[in-house]
Amino acid sequence: MIDIDTVPTAKQQDASAPTTQALYDERCNQYARSRDSYHARWERTANLRLALFFGALLVCGIAVWQRHLLWYGLAALLTAGFIAAIAYHRHLRGREAYYAALWVLNDEGRQRIGRRWSTLPLRQPLQLPSDHLYAADLDLLGHASLQHLLNTPRTHPGLQTLQDWLLASATPAVIMERQAAAQELTKQIDFRDALALVGQALDPRNDPEPLLHWAEVQGWLRMQPTLVWLTRLLAVLTLGTLAAWSLGWIAYPLWIAGIVINLGLILTTGSRADEVIDRVSARQGALQAYAELFRLLGDQQWHAPLLQQFHAQLEANGQRADRQMARLGRIMAFADLRFSMFYFPIKLLTLWNFHVLYALEGWQQSTGGQARTWLQTLGETEALSALATLAFDNPSWSYPTITLNQPAKLMSGALGHPLLAEPVMNNVAVGPPGSFLLVTGSNMSGKSTLLRAIGVNVVLAQAGGPVCAAELQLPPVALATSMRVQDSLEQGVSYFMAELKRLKAVVDAAQAAQAERQTLLFLLDEILHGTNTAERQIAARQIIRYLVDLGPIGAVSTHDLTLAEDSSIATLAQLVHFTETFTRGPEGPTMHFDYHLRDGLATSTNALKLMEIVGLPVDEMKSAV
Repeated sequence: MIDIDTVPTAKQQDASAPTTQALYDERCNQYARSRDSYHARWERTANLRLALFFGALLVCGIAVWQRHLLWYGLAALLTAGFIAAIAYHRHLRGREAYYAALWVLNDEGRQRIGRRWSTLPLRQPLQLPSDHLYAADLDLLGHASLQHLLNTPRTHPGLQTLQDWLLASATPAVIMERQAAAQELTKQIDFRDALALVGQALDPRNDPEPLLHWAEVQGWLRMQPTLVWLTRLLAVLTLGTLAAWSLGWIAYPLWIAGIVINLGLILTTGSRADEVIDRVSARQGALQAYAELFRLLGDQQWHAPLLQQFHAQLEANGQRADRQMARLGRIMAFADLRFSMFYFPIKLLTLWNFHVLYALEGWQQSTGGQARTWLQTLGETEALSALATLAFDNPSWSYPTITLNQPAKLMSGALGHPLLAEPVMNNVAVGPPGSFLLVTGSNMSGKSTLLRAIGVNVVLAQAGGPVCAAELQLPPVALATSMRVQDSLEQGVSYFMAELKRLKAVVDAAQAAQAERQTLLFLLDEILHGTNTAERQIAARQIIRYLVDLGPIGAVSTHDLTLAEDSSIATLAQLVHFTETFTRGPEGPTMHFDYHLRDGLATSTNALKLMEIVGLPVDEMKSAV
């Protein structure tokens, strides 16, 4: 049996987590009570509505039979009550849905704290770049990933911004701005819930880029004033002559000529107008939600400079983003006439699509150029809200310090893996240049998890978020890893060749960082497994020495203890290790891991012991050799 000790070593991990859990429990209970209360009222109103309907129907029948004013009045009163009950019934359903949604939002918080990935929604998984230097190795995207943990954004701009922040580090100045904004948003749980609640109306798969592209190009109709005035004149003349003919003011149906001319315009240029309207109409459902989101953002008063900048961007040039987006929605409401059975005759009489397009291009001309900035602001606010939620869910975490002093060195106190519900915390130091951290230990002892803990926390730090550590200091770094290598039957790439290509990418990144006078952080896990032991040891030493000479900082994990015996490696390596204990009991052999990092080289191996634990006949195998 394998016994894994997952009790955290940092006291604050145990002390603080129940506080947030209790708050989420309290909010869930509160919203559940409100939801159930509105549901009960909804059911009672349903019965009242049914009674009013049959009562009104009965009294209406009596009124028709008796033909008495009293019965007519009572029928009108019951009918009015029935209509009011319908409206109130819908109101109660809306309030019930509102509190049910708030319950779901806060229940997701409980799932995040427990890292219960199977019940935590993963909205719109993002595409993992195949050539990214660390995303796959560090579980940044996909199920049970950092994106999954941060997956509170509801809109496409929010999800895309969050992905961009995770896959590319920000400058120290931007990191400090994001930290200040996230810290302010951490306290605003009701605002963050409202942001997520309104955003749920949007499908995160719908990219607003087609709408933005239209908003930023120049409209064609307003460039043809003759056509604009012709459509207006034809609409007035056609309707005027139709009205005059209907009233008998003129003897001849001159309006038919107007319809013929209108039909000619529709057949020659009307399709172009319809094409533009259809393109904008495809995003019509999102306009009201965007307007409500912009209103929510614009109504807040902030202290953090970055949030104040966002607020100013939503009111640039005296145009509030929410009002302008709502105005676009109202214009598109006129275009909805296209779905009416009366649209074609109205179109023939008035050239309706041209007038709608002219109004759309008016919005496009006056406001369209700001739409991209508004959506970028929304996306960045959602990404900051995700970082703030992470800090709120994990109050024992801290915000890192970005150091610009040389030599570059990463130093952390009580650092753990952010994706584990109860991580074991360790003090870790990586650097300065000219050295590397060599992590040794037996199988399953925690070497790979430590390297991933370093990498994921660095990603969070350089995105502007909190880190799973009591403290973390690090320089601005580029990150490159070789940890999770896969062969490819489709591409004809063996495991060893895949490893070499990955290591080549790490070396290229180190060379580029040296040329640009930047610092690279490399993380290498059990490198060159795909070849024989002798060549692996030689190649691994050569690669490590070459990397260290280029000036980056980094960590290498291995269970090959001979790697540290080479004198050229020993002078560069800072040795740390994990260990395990092996005991025999009534139920058989047991191996225990505590995941505590210790100084020095590992003193034990466990491959044969693990073979025995899983039930392989170790003694018989020995005798067979």
